[in-house]
Amino acid sequence: MERRQLEYFLALVEHGGFTNAARVLRVAQPSLSHAIAALETELGGPLFHRLPHGAVLTAAGAALVEPARQVGRDLATATASVREVLGLSGGRLDIVAQTTLAVDPLAAMVGRFARQHPKVGIRVTDPERGSEVGHLVRTGQCELGLVNAAIPTPELDGIELAEQHLLLVLPPRRPESEPPRRPESEPPRGPESEPSPPPESGPAPVRLADLAALRLVATPDGTEIRDVLSAALLEIGLTLGVAVETAHRAMIVPLVLAGAGASLLPRSMAEEAAGKGAVLCATEPALSYRGRLVWRSGPLSPAADSFVAMTRKHYTAR
Repeated sequence: MERRQLEYFLALVEHGGFTNAARVLRVAQPSLSHAIAALETELGGPLFHRLPHGAVLTAAGAALVEPARQVGRDLATATASVREVLGLSGGRLDIVAQTTLAVDPLAAMVGRFARQHPKVGIRVTDPERGSEVGHLVRTGQCELGLVNAAIPTPELDGIELAEQHLLLVLPPRRPESEPPRRPESEPPRGPESEPSPPPESGPAPVRLADLAALRLVATPDGTEIRDVLSAALLEIGLTLGVAVETAHRAMIVPLVLAGAGASLLPRSMAEEAAGKGAVLCATEPALSYRGRLVWRSGPLSPAADSFVAMTRKHYTAR
């Protein structure tokens, strides 16, 4: 079994047919077909069902996918390790991250790493659900993953990152969009009323009970910030009311600025919105999330190993 055969096999898996795979690999289709046929002969059975409009894995082919990906990653790690010893630079780092964590803190982490290692290529992918992060790392499709610390990631090594706080972002100040405020004379009402430091300027913190009454712009159920807010409100017996739900996260700030409603955002996105006129508030109590950087047991590529070391030094809880 040759490395080239496994690369061709995985290209077929990813692109669903000999024509597409040959085009991506930049090889002649007969050469690709011959390599796959030789691999099937060596293994003793067909790996694909050849259909008129593509190729579908057989049970034997499906069993080969994960080992083939791991072999490819192990070979890449070995090559990168040798290059590092020889004083060469380069390599590739693949990270899969939930969208909220990709904004804060991953963007800052990648920026720091890229400045330190400018010749390493970095690819960040976004799963539809946080539960997919562990699967993509376990199967070798990505070397590192960044997932909500509350999501189980069995069979993976990992480190927890520092807590990230969320801020309430309201439309530019208009009489109808003023955040609800607690009268100064009103006493605290239970654990949910423990104050958290407000932003350096802006309105007083908003209680969770008042937050539930706002028109909110939110992502769908199962996404990170939506789950944080829903869980916090559930603890005090309230449900989340959403005025506008969108899977297009890039729409959230424009929707808030247009007056569609308020939203909870990571600090960096919230401060960017404030620069365009939005009003920032803290919540009372503070709402936050925490990420975990995960990877498979065993040796990492030099790039991934350096990224983990940087994360331990700068981004874990103090």
